[in-house]
Amino acid sequence: MSKSSSKKTIFLTLLAGLVLGFSLMIAFNYMWVNSSTNESCMACHVHPESDASWKQSVHYNNGSGTQTDCAACHLPPKGSFEYVKAKITTGTKDLWSYLTKNPEDIDWDSKGELEYAQTIVYNESCKACHVNLFPAGITDDGVTAHLYYEENEEALNLQCISCHLDAGHYNPNYKHSAMTEAPVEDNAEKFTEPTAVTSFENFVETIPGTSASLSMIAIPGGSFTLGSPDNEPFHKVDEAPQRNVTISPFFMGELEVTWDQYWAFFNETMSEGRTSPETIYANNTREDIDAVSGPTPPFGFPDQGWGMGSRPAITMTHYAAETFCQWLSLKTGKKYRLPTEAEWEYAARGGTSTPYFFEGNPKKFTNDGFWNNLFGVDTTVINSYVIYANNSKNRSQEPSKVKANPFGLKNMLGNVMEYCSDWYAEDAYSKIQDGAVDPQGPASGEEYVVRGGYYVNDAADLRSAARGKTSHDAWLKTDPQNPKSIWWYSDIKGIGFRVVCEVPEGVSAN
Repeated sequence: MSKSSSKKTIFLTLLAGLVLGFSLMIAFNYMWVNSSTNESCMACHVHPESDASWKQSVHYNNGSGTQTDCAACHLPPKGSFEYVKAKITTGTKDLWSYLTKNPEDIDWDSKGELEYAQTIVYNESCKACHVNLFPAGITDDGVTAHLYYEENEEALNLQCISCHLDAGHYNPNYKHSAMTEAPVEDNAEKFTEPTAVTSFENFVETIPGTSASLSMIAIPGGSFTLGSPDNEPFHKVDEAPQRNVTISPFFMGELEVTWDQYWAFFNETMSEGRTSPETIYANNTREDIDAVSGPTPPFGFPDQGWGMGSRPAITMTHYAAETFCQWLSLKTGKKYRLPTEAEWEYAARGGTSTPYFFEGNPKKFTNDGFWNNLFGVDTTVINSYVIYANNSKNRSQEPSKVKANPFGLKNMLGNVMEYCSDWYAEDAYSKIQDGAVDPQGPASGEEYVVRGGYYVNDAADLRSAARGKTSHDAWLKTDPQNPKSIWWYSDIKGIGFRVVCEVPEGVSAN
């Protein structure tokens, strides 16, 4: 082959390579760009209402005429390595799910909750679009919230979606303004007298001046071992220090305090302004109902759109729960309060000494562990008694979903965490051993004990002995008010409480 023929061959080969390379680049670019269009996203994402809720949201339906596309929220800003990485991993995952999963088996409701949304929305993308956080027309509340965000974004790891969950997909139950009145029917018949208790047996408390009532269960006294007696190695949540405890008889609410009951309290005591705890009551010495200052209005509906009625009331602070008990005591003439930790566990066990008050053990029910991950867990028994990670749909549920424990109490495990009156102390056991703390009384500390776990917990964390604590500052992380609310938490949804009523004088519990 001549030298000129060889050069010609090399030239044609290079030219063909360039043409092929450019063609592949054009094809790849076409695929890369078009795989991020709304149409492409919706081809794989078969959520039955995602398109409709997007078109109702402010990202589509707004006065400026600007439309925000799917990729603008669900991918990092373009031009970064994170964008490429997220696009590849997300696209692969979405395609695999589209090919292997049945849309009818997917829990779509749980994917609309904040916990999941935070994993698929990028805060940097929010900031890339919303460069000016103080546009014309922003409300005073908006200015306060955005100033708080600017000052605390990095320190508290704040995310825009925590306050704007409905920006990309409209949710009619998500509100940004303060409530003006509780959703209670004014025409409902109101009780005129509290229930007279003359014997130690179950009764229904009627709250005068309201249409609310509470089902109270008589809990017989007895002795038991507080803390886990089986030493199961499942303690992602703390265990109470083991000790023998004697419990006097008492009454306990069959359910956590419901929205119907809490709104009755709210409507009678609502505060227009925030008042310090010290000025509202001291040592439960208030003697008149009118003097009880109740919660300020929450922003939006604190039920998260899950439903009210007999569902457990949630997001109130420990202080608010104590004030409810004070109000209820004054309304009924009985002594209502939060349970001690010992009373709570005694009631939850219902006379049993096993990990749960029903048959089964943590190893059988937990989602952790190789074999359970491989073959799945048998949830038949626990599903009948507990609202937890495997059956909750990432939200609280109606009490009718579960069976009662041997004492007749529902939702002692799961659904929502419940406040106890005790302060939490991590070294409570050593303090008891040293005689520094009364083993029958509460420990001291900065946080309170919570019991029972809630709807996102694994079964192993819901044993009768498992305990937790409040995280006051973390649960107020996104509250921009100064001072922060003493009534409502902004960053925990699975917290509620149930009440205890002391046996009235003259009533024999023997």
